[in-house]
Amino acid sequence: MKVLITGGGTGGHIYPAISIAKKIKQEIPEADILYVGTQSGLESDIVPKEGIAFKTVRVKGFQRKLSPDTFKSLTELALGLNDARKIIRQYSPDLVIGTGGYVCGPIVLLASLARIPTMIHEQNAFPGITNKILSKFVSKIACSFEEARKYFSNKEKIQITGNPIREDLLQIDRADALEELGLDGNAKTVLSFGGSGGQRSLNDCMLDYILKKSGDTNVQIVHITGKRFYESFKSKLEENGMADLPENIRVMEYCYEIPKYLVSSDIVVTSAGAITIAEITALGKPSILIPKKNTAENHQEYNARALEKRGASIVLLEDELAGVDFSEKLDDLISDEEALKHMGRMSKEAGISDANNRIFEVVRELLGN
Repeated sequence: MKVLITGGGTGGHIYPAISIAKKIKQEIPEADILYVGTQSGLESDIVPKEGIAFKTVRVKGFQRKLSPDTFKSLTELALGLNDARKIIRQYSPDLVIGTGGYVCGPIVLLASLARIPTMIHEQNAFPGITNKILSKFVSKIACSFEEARKYFSNKEKIQITGNPIREDLLQIDRADALEELGLDGNAKTVLSFGGSGGQRSLNDCMLDYILKKSGDTNVQIVHITGKRFYESFKSKLEENGMADLPENIRVMEYCYEIPKYLVSSDIVVTSAGAITIAEITALGKPSILIPKKNTAENHQEYNARALEKRGASIVLLEDELAGVDFSEKLDDLISDEEALKHMGRMSKEAGISDANNRIFEVVRELLGN
């Protein structure tokens, strides 16, 4: 049995694809998996390291306005369709799965037209343009948010599956994690990060909060700046007399133990990427979400509003931060135990912790077994 998986450009498309590939291999060991991406996308570096066979097609995203790049994109699309046609003909997949990004377009479209079973996985509450187009041709649409349903016309194809999360996340014991990380179990733990690349506006908010909470034994803060912001963040701390951090403050550029910190936290301050939201809701963590405003189709705000509507999160838009006392808002929430518990319950209700299993059931259905 052969399964072709395609998705790329950002980690939000790539990591769900890898999770799906691993789940299929786990359930059907004899399955042959091929991942198709672009040479310029992150997937060309990430996927081969996961031990998954990888091939590329030539395709690039369209500019929203007509420009010389538009015509280059059209040329790339023609080349990409030709590349996709060759790969599909040579590989002859039994199933094709797309997880978003422009690379999905030619592969999933041609597979659908060739009557090969196809599915797309939409990670966000507001679907990307590629998935909106492909939804008219594919066999199944796996959605992570109920809110995405209304943007697809073929409702009968939709299954609400959630986003795949790290399998080890739900196996971590909180008391063990607190001990291993050297955190105080009696203090409220704030974990803050702006996605894998960091977020300037969130860093600015947390800088003020860190300065106010220096030495406060009732609160411990773990802040991840993102590599590109780390040195400037450190400089700002030093300018404010915090060259040496007190015991209740941790600042790092990147964190390889984020699952343990997520489990240990009492509240998470973060942007609103789909995978992050999947993880904090699977764990039932209350959150303050600051969606990044320059994302495609403003999808992060849609993701954040989905949690806000359920009472699981407080949403602060980047453009609104200048008029908000962020530190006061965070302090008010931390000091309100009932509010934290309620938001945690609502977060847990919004979460889908078995997304991998749900997606595999769609795969099984499409394969006819």
